[in-house]
Formats: sequence, C-alpha cells, structure tokens
Amino acid sequence: YNREGDLLFTVAKDPIVNVWYSVNGERLGTYMGHTGAVWCVDADWDTKHVLTGSADNSCRLWDCETGKQLALLKTNSAVRTCGFDFGGNIIMFSTDKQMGYQCFVSFFDLRDPSQIDNNEPYMKIPCNDSKITSAVWGPLGECIIAGHESGELNQYSAKSGEVLVNVKEHSRQINDIQLSRDMTMFVTASKDNTAKLFDSTTLEHQKTFRTERPVNSAALSPNYDHVVLGGGQEAMDVTTTSTRIGKFEARFFHLAFEEEFGRVKGHFGPINSVAFHPDGKSYSSGGEDGYVRIHYFDPQYFEFEFEA
Repeated sequence: YNREGDLLFTVAKDPIVNVWYSVNGERLGTYMGHTGAVWCVDADWDTKHVLTGSADNSCRLWDCETGKQLALLKTNSAVRTCGFDFGGNIIMFSTDKQMGYQCFVSFFDLRDPSQIDNNEPYMKIPCNDSKITSAVWGPLGECIIAGHESGELNQYSAKSGEVLVNVKEHSRQINDIQLSRDMTMFVTASKDNTAKLFDSTTLEHQKTFRTERPVNSAALSPNYDHVVLGGGQEAMDVTTTSTRIGKFEARFFHLAFEEEFGRVKGHFGPINSVAFHPDGKSYSSGGEDGYVRIHYFDPQYFEFEFEA
C-alpha cells in the first residue's frame, strides 16, 4: 500500500507491475518494462514515484501517475529487495548472490542525476557471508534493517555502510520484514516456522509467533496489537500433498500475548505476502495461486477484546 492506502501495488512472478484502487479492486494501471519476475515494489511518501526490483537484473524508478519509466539501474544479478527512505530522496536495493556475483546493497541519491546516469551508487555494501533475503529502511532513514538467508538480522548504516548491530534469533532464512506504523518495531517472517517481533533501533527480540509451517510474510496492524502471518509449504511441495492438507490461511496473533485468535481462508496456494491497509480496517494477501485478495474486517473484529 502507499501511505494513504488508496492505492495497492502488486508484483508477481511475471514482468508486470500493477497498481489498483484498494477500495474496490479496480486496476488503475500497469508499469511496463521489466522482462523478468518482479520481486519487490515500493512507493514513496507522497506516492510520486514507484520503485521496482526484478530478476531481469534491473531496478527501475517509475512516475506513479503516468507509468513512465524515469530511471533504469542495471545490476549483475536479480534485485531482491528495494525501498525509498522516509524522505523519498534516497533509494536502496539489494541484489542476489548468483552467477558468481556477490550480494550487494546499493544506495542511490535521486537528487544527484549523475549517480543514476552513470549507474554509480554513492555507497555499495558487499555482503559476504549470507545473502540478503529481505530488507527495509530503519527509522529516520539512518540505517537499513536486513534479514539474511542464514537467519541473521543486520543493521547497516546508510551513511558509512558499516554493520551497526547484528543478531541471530532465527534459525533459517528470513523471508519478510515489515515495520510498525511508527517504525519503533518490526516483525520478521522466517522459514523456521516463526515470526518474531524486534525493536527497530536495538534489534532486541521481543515476541515470537509460532506456526507449523514456513512463514512467508507477516504484517503489523496500524491500530491494534495484532499481527497477521501468511505462509504455507514451499510452492514446489504443494502438488505433492493432498488438497486438504494445504492450509493456506492467514493467521492472526495477538502481539502481546503471542496467541492466535483467528484465521482467514481463501488462497489455493501458499500466501507469499500480507499487508495491512494503513487505516487498519482491511488487509490484503497475495498467494502462489496468482490472486491478490483484499479482506475487510467484520464489525466484531473491532469490538473484539482479548481475554487474558
């Protein structure tokens, strides 16, 4: 979602970037240009620009309103994560470790056209040990928080590029990181069947939400102490199990008590990503079945009191 929540940006394992009206699911338009699966998308604070990263070895900047491509940044390997900082002036993206190339995090300042034209980031951090599988900007655009294939979490300074904090709470790959509304904490989703809550400045581990299968995505509600988890088996294992076993529900946990209080069915394949609408009255999920579903909460969701 963009900041106001009137638009929903979706990317999938095809080259098309879509933007929809979140209120009725009508498609507003597409951003055409990529030639491979698109792994990540982000919109800036005032929804002027859209940033996408793709397996076609490029990161592209678009004009949100017209769909025009404003910049094309070529890389040596697939772009796995991308994001605008809080002011929308600096972008970061990370590339995969593949085809003999290192995993890098690149930082570009959009106010300096020469960086874009020469494809020369003002900073490029090599990531030697374990590749980055998810990354977001930290609070105030001072650092980025990156999750690795090994389950490690890092904070990289956006000024110097050094590792500020390093923690390892997960035992397997971190699939997704999403910040809370006020950016003071974030939730991670991991292949080790858990989602965990961390403090975004100290990376101190605070809560754990446990499930029986890999968690592909997790999101924090902007106005309740709720967290939604989406997951399922690996996409390649789905066809080998019976339809009944394929549980592709979104699960709702209470943030403080770490207890599950609800599930929402709907997808016919593992859920790859979940996101809360900024007003907290609906959420959307994207699945391996190729559908994005927008769910509006019932009145009883808002009256629901957790019995401790």
